[in-house]
Amino acid sequence: MSLVTASHLHKRYDLGEVQVEALKGVDFEIPAGGFVSFVGPSGSGKTTLLNLIGCLDRPSSGTITVAGVDPSRLSRRKAAAFRGANLGFIFQDFNLIPVLTVYENVEYPLLIVQSVPADERRRRILSLLETVGMLEQKDKHPDQISGGQKQRAAIARALVTRPRLVLADEPTANLDSQTAFRVIEIMHRMRDEQGATFIFSTHDNKIVSQAETVYTLTDGLISDRADGPGGGRHD
Repeated sequence: MSLVTASHLHKRYDLGEVQVEALKGVDFEIPAGGFVSFVGPSGSGKTTLLNLIGCLDRPSSGTITVAGVDPSRLSRRKAAAFRGANLGFIFQDFNLIPVLTVYENVEYPLLIVQSVPADERRRRILSLLETVGMLEQKDKHPDQISGGQKQRAAIARALVTRPRLVLADEPTANLDSQTAFRVIEIMHRMRDEQGATFIFSTHDNKIVSQAETVYTLTDGLISDRADGPGGGRHD
């Protein structure tokens, strides 16, 4: 069953008198539980595509459905509610809130978008922090932990709402190779345990080597689709 489907997807931006076509008619289907990478050089349309899948932007033409919903038909308020209920986001710059502890950063999405009782919040947060190896750092602030620890906290934050889909934009860009592999393994394990679908926008061959499906974007078009080296990987 497809969780995300795109058909003839176009996205154009007006930059003054110049119109830039970031996506030029993209088609793809991503199954529930997939571990999928979109690769390509800067300017190929990867981040634009993630923004459309993440209901952060709307296509100029064509259609995209996420979990059976066409985000372009949602009001801004309903789109925000849909993101909160179904999507998690992991960013290359972590985007942790500096004044909050690790625990509070992970808790934040639950306070904003879901009415989860305090006891359940605490149980869920502590369980995730233990899974990603951050339980001992739960009372520290972002400036007191390493880049790899920040990304592990960001993974816990993305998963705490139990999303159906996690979107990761260059999630290993600021990590050394050993830490990056550790972070990717955590995401794989969380996919297997929680059933979330992971979609990556990346240049990183370490992620590509673990992906089950790899789409190559070139100048706003999908120029290749291949089964990734991780295509058979299910523990």
